[in-house]
Amino acid sequence: MVRRAILAAALVATLMTPAMAQQSGIARPTLVLEQVVEGLPRDEKQTVRVMTASFKPGDKTVYHTHRFPVTVYVLEGAFTLELDGRAPIVVKAGESLVEPPGIAMTGYNRSSSEITQVVIFYVSANDTPFLDMAHH
Repeated sequence: MVRRAILAAALVATLMTPAMAQQSGIARPTLVLEQVVEGLPRDEKQTVRVMTASFKPGDKTVYHTHRFPVTVYVLEGAFTLELDGRAPIVVKAGESLVEPPGIAMTGYNRSSSEITQVVIFYVSANDTPFLDMAHH
């Protein structure tokens, strides 16, 4: 179901001509991120979660992993993701990233004065927790 909806949206965006996009009253999506991912659930049914999170200056997530890829879109501020064994990734307002499954991570608002707000999109097998606590 989710895959069909995504494919339908991509098809509509592809079929729209530039003239259609310029017509008044016609909304056209803007591609923020396109990435091939591994590890999506293969069950007949999946759970889709769309969440928001606000980080005050200096806030961070718990040290954790995800069982499936997680997409994060930054609405405001900057979000820093530290994945084990990799350099930190900074994502600013209007940008997005995919957190890979099975890798321990922590997300931060490294600012001393600005709030960070994000939208989180997660597709998982039914009854799967959003995250699993990891140990250092």
